[in-house]
Amino acid sequence: MKTPLGTHINSHHALCANGAIHTSLGQRPRNRMKAVLRAESPAQLRSHSEHETGFQPLYVVGSESWDVAPGWYGCGPLALRARLAVRILVLCFFASFLNATFAAEPAATAAKEDKPPCCKVPLAPGKPTDKSLYRLDSKWTSDVGKTVPLSVLRGRPQVVAMFFTNCEYACPIIVNDLRRLETLLPAEARAKTEFLLVSFDTKRDTPEVLAAFRKKEKLPVANWTLLRGGADDVRELAALLGINYAPDARGQFAHSTIITVLNAEGEVAFQQPGLNAAPDALISAVAKAAAAAQR
Repeated sequence: MKTPLGTHINSHHALCANGAIHTSLGQRPRNRMKAVLRAESPAQLRSHSEHETGFQPLYVVGSESWDVAPGWYGCGPLALRARLAVRILVLCFFASFLNATFAAEPAATAAKEDKPPCCKVPLAPGKPTDKSLYRLDSKWTSDVGKTVPLSVLRGRPQVVAMFFTNCEYACPIIVNDLRRLETLLPAEARAKTEFLLVSFDTKRDTPEVLAAFRKKEKLPVANWTLLRGGADDVRELAALLGINYAPDARGQFAHSTIITVLNAEGEVAFQQPGLNAAPDALISAVAKAAAAAQR
């Protein structure tokens, strides 16, 4: 049903944008409404008097536009609010469904992935020998902020290197050597081997800095540990590993470049000096230590 130009609508009916009258749903206007025709061009406006076509009715009450398509909502400003509310409810429903679907992974698995080896539940302790580094009383802080002794690493072979995050030359190469070793290890040995980086820089390498370094270098959380310690503890560990280091005026460190393999009890099983060395001997040492480690 269409309403001619200038026709007034009964106050008990709501006339929508396409000219239909709805009375069961929708807001009934309290004021009388006047149908105002909106032309799309001046030519269309001129042709209306002859053809009365090409117009889209726009009904107004005061200064409010009721240009809302009819439907089961009815029409008018309240209909627009009702439509918006229904859409929000539908979106909330789908958001809840997706959240429940993707959060179905067990909490234990998530916790395992989010903690480095030094912060997980320790393996059953063995009996350290006089040569074990795990006899040290020193405490170390990981990149996740947890303070631990070295003995928490007992039970699995560790590939160890000392470094500092601001290093301009040797340390990035050492880290790349360790990552290359990780990819070259046989699958069985790789699954039982962990990697440990200990910082020389006791002032600048805070847990937050170590965490940023891990993220930058994309070091896996599951099997890489980054530690910092006090000056005396760092010096003691370096001496036991045969590593020398000294700060310079530029804030860098001159230091030895040694990669060490510790067996499951923290004893030095193998050491490889230098940078970009052939990895064959290192792979063999790690595989041997992994085969001897407890299952």
